[in-house]
Amino acid sequence: MITDVTVTHTRNKLKEPFITAIRSVDEIETLTITVETDDGFYGVGAASPTLKITGDSLESIQSAVRGPIKQAIIGTPLKSLEHLVTKVRDACVGNTSAKAAVDIALYDLFSRKYQLPMYQLLGGYQREITTDMTLSIGEEAEMAAKAKSLVQQGFSALKVKLGGEFQEDLSRMRRLRQTVGESIQLRIDANQSWDAKTAVRFIRMLEEEQLDIEFIEQPVKAADFKGLAYVTNAVHTPIMADESLFSAADALRLVQMAACDLFNIKLMKTGGIREAIVIADIAEAAGIPCMIGSMMESPISVSAAVHLACGHRNIIYADMDAPLWLEKLEDTLVDGMISYNGPRISCLER
Repeated sequence: MITDVTVTHTRNKLKEPFITAIRSVDEIETLTITVETDDGFYGVGAASPTLKITGDSLESIQSAVRGPIKQAIIGTPLKSLEHLVTKVRDACVGNTSAKAAVDIALYDLFSRKYQLPMYQLLGGYQREITTDMTLSIGEEAEMAAKAKSLVQQGFSALKVKLGGEFQEDLSRMRRLRQTVGESIQLRIDANQSWDAKTAVRFIRMLEEEQLDIEFIEQPVKAADFKGLAYVTNAVHTPIMADESLFSAADALRLVQMAACDLFNIKLMKTGGIREAIVIADIAEAAGIPCMIGSMMESPISVSAAVHLACGHRNIIYADMDAPLWLEKLEDTLVDGMISYNGPRISCLER
């Protein structure tokens, strides 16, 4: 049975600031969760606070884990993973990052107990995925130089953060396409920075100039489902829901409204692996491909997301570059769970 749930706090510096339309980050704060049992097994999970996206702070995550979530699972036998993660889900309202950390730890615990790599526990569809690399908002010339460097490192897909002035963003995209050539996939993440009509105007200009954008992520505010649907139905470029998608209920609503073409699944939003699986299943039934993404968060939670992506056949895109931003490369090596080789990420057998 589960005997203890412990929390430790660490900070890891980034090589350079990570800048989006929402925030600027120069370090990753992590709460690492360890779930222990009476027979010597344990599981590890993690969460990083992202107040402007999930509403979770360092303090709220700690309180939720040490309080209602720990109380819900302590003393519970290890007979059913489904029973345990349901207890975590129902322990409190909201607090998705705290729930994700413990949910991940429970999946890791069962992976260790049954000596099965997590990606196999989650379906074992494949063992490797290819990630894009993110370009922070910055000066046009700096973004172009960074893009050129990333292409030389082997990245074939770049995710471009936008959200500045209309003409500046348009000029950035022209310069980037000119810099990287036609063979590199360019993706845009607006991080909710436009209203629906501005988004349509901007995307149509990209299309008219044949800048060949693979897809555009969350062009409007998270709560503006009607606006998201308006954009999706007014342009040819595929539109991806991110901040609008936290739960399976959100997934159903997006499908019913035909509000997007793609889903971005993040464990800190979904409350962990279990809900993420349901979202990916709903998307598959609706013919909506999924991407696995992350915030600027711990390699521990990123590793769990990679294993989920490798386990599920409908998760075909990956934005799993957060560990590559860390100052110390060895911080990407997570207890034998994943390894990076340029844009390729492999699940390890452990």
